[in-house]
Amino acid sequence: MKYKLGIAAALLSATFFASAASAKTFVYCSEGSPEGFDPGLYTAGTTFDASAHPVYSRLLEFEPGTTKPVPGLAESWTVSDDGKEYVFKLRKDIKFHTTDFFTPTRTLNADDVVFSIDRQINKSNPWNQYVAGAAWEYAAGMGFPDLIKSVEKVDDLTVKFVLNRPEAPFLANLAMPFASIVSKEYADSLDAAGKKEQLNQMPVGTGPFVFVGYQQDAVIRYKKNADYWGGAPKIDDLVFAITTDAAVRYQKLKAGECHLMPYPNAADVETMKSDPALTVMEQEGLNVAYLAYNTTQAPFDKVEVRKALNKAINKQAIVDAIFQGMATPAKNPIPPTMWSYNDKVEDDTYDLDAAKKMLEEAGVKDLSMKLWAMPVSRPYMLNARRAAEIIQDDFAKIGVKAEIVSYEWAEYLDRSKAKDRDGAVMLGWTGDNGDPDNFLDTLLGCDAVGGNNRAQWCNKEFDELVKKAKITSDQAERTKLYEEAQVVFKREAPWATLDHSLSVVPMRKEVSGFVQSPLGDFTFENVDIAE
Repeated sequence: MKYKLGIAAALLSATFFASAASAKTFVYCSEGSPEGFDPGLYTAGTTFDASAHPVYSRLLEFEPGTTKPVPGLAESWTVSDDGKEYVFKLRKDIKFHTTDFFTPTRTLNADDVVFSIDRQINKSNPWNQYVAGAAWEYAAGMGFPDLIKSVEKVDDLTVKFVLNRPEAPFLANLAMPFASIVSKEYADSLDAAGKKEQLNQMPVGTGPFVFVGYQQDAVIRYKKNADYWGGAPKIDDLVFAITTDAAVRYQKLKAGECHLMPYPNAADVETMKSDPALTVMEQEGLNVAYLAYNTTQAPFDKVEVRKALNKAINKQAIVDAIFQGMATPAKNPIPPTMWSYNDKVEDDTYDLDAAKKMLEEAGVKDLSMKLWAMPVSRPYMLNARRAAEIIQDDFAKIGVKAEIVSYEWAEYLDRSKAKDRDGAVMLGWTGDNGDPDNFLDTLLGCDAVGGNNRAQWCNKEFDELVKKAKITSDQAERTKLYEEAQVVFKREAPWATLDHSLSVVPMRKEVSGFVQSPLGDFTFENVDIAE
């Protein structure tokens, strides 16, 4: 949809870059368009980079470059002995953004925290369906509606969460983008004006940057929040220049039209490293790429069929063609750098003859299917179309006809959640909090069916293991449970696991202060540009 924000088009076009030359403007060549600007509604990193990270803050934040939760909007907290009550003390005098479309009359208080969480877990909250079909996918997929008994205002600067059970990763979960704190006062003003939908189009938060405007599929503009509680950013303006093609992003980076880009083509990385005008950061990605079968639809409801298809996929060929050494084939749904990774699990071997035989024994002949390929580059899959073509060719060798389909990114994410979706959908995940639960339960748990669980796979044995791990505080015991869960996953094969990739971030030499995140986030509150 088009966002009509009443902002002069000149500010949102190419002429902006020239007009802003007098200010310190940082340009990020982002890989895609956000689905919206209310992070509670979504799960995609592209959307979080454009909404949660620049505009909003959370009760806890992750220490830059780590998965360690540290104080954010909450300066301190206490946890009851039984692990069921969390009391948070909020910082004083935190200001919400003043924009062309909203001027706050008060600072952050407990009402904002209660509102931000309750709307996601309480179906009777008048804001629960302010966007048609809102599923609050992250909160639902993590079981928050069942986990959280209540969110209570104790006083203006104190909030209490009462849980129905202990939850080991709860603090880390509250540092995730979906738990961003929005302004209840702003929401109330939109409600009174009959403009609720603008909460998802014209955001107001407490983060390091103030939203200025968005020209769909082209550019997003922000300005620094001089009152940011974490310290004012060093840059004056932040611009997301939306550039879906990795080669074009690289051209812009070389030409100085942007300062930093995500997800370069693997073939360009060595050239980037040799360019004296560029710096290239890289680290192991906390990620996985996968192909999710719709396990509720025949013949993908048969584990024998799913295992046969997995045996037909030459994962090493995908890694070689697309990543050129910057990824490894995946066998588990969590990356090998994550605690509890079960290296004893044996992967499905690439064996076309065995795959053919398994299909025959399952009574499957002349299978035709849809093979979904993402339209954007992601850290775990730089070129989904090329990967799909390799898989399509592999499937053809065992007599399976795969039709590659794709859609615009937001539509792709939405359509791929449908419980009656045909075929197999290519997606992936970069961990949002460093906990195995964020992969195993968020992507494969029963609560996530119809949302993040694109396989629509609800396996009682698997679900009981990951749910038990959630309420266990001892990490050694949690590790055993997650290791068992990975064995069940591999046996039942709801996915074809494809790869784990390196995360590579090229930028101009004049950029300083950017910290590469193990969670795959792109955040710019600490960046600076040399004169």
